[in-house]
Amino acid sequence: MTLEIALEADEEWDSSISWEPLVRKAVDAALAQSEFPDLARSGRPVELSVRLTGDDQVRTLNAHWRGKDKPTNVLSFPMAEAYELNDESFAAKELLLGDIVVANGVCRREAADKGVSVADHASHLIVHGTLHLLGYDHESDADAADMEAREIRALQTLGITNPYEVAA
Repeated sequence: MTLEIALEADEEWDSSISWEPLVRKAVDAALAQSEFPDLARSGRPVELSVRLTGDDQVRTLNAHWRGKDKPTNVLSFPMAEAYELNDESFAAKELLLGDIVVANGVCRREAADKGVSVADHASHLIVHGTLHLLGYDHESDADAADMEAREIRALQTLGITNPYEVAA
């Protein structure tokens, strides 16, 4: 496989969860639902990093890069331009997709609020972050609907129910 994922998990993340396979499955599911499903099997070296860290670290990054002095659930830092994702002239060059950073406390609180496991919610956040690295966003209603549909399909392949469905 040509997709390499560099994973770093701080001590505060539950050590009973096998983070490496969870992250791999979430990234693979997001790729499969993107416009670039063959990217990881193209023979081209593709790399991204995932950092599972604390709220303080994410707050610092969020303040510095987005001007928002508060922690958020996930941050994505894309490194590739859209044209690099499927342009044949780049096929032999290593593709650095970027970095995903997930905040432990925010993830745990949101999981509890939604009544889902931390593992399932972390998977959702990693799918969401991966789609951002692939150029998807939720700046317009149409873009948000497209991205949400891709997330829902990716999560279904992981056996995770629709996180946007409101319980009756």
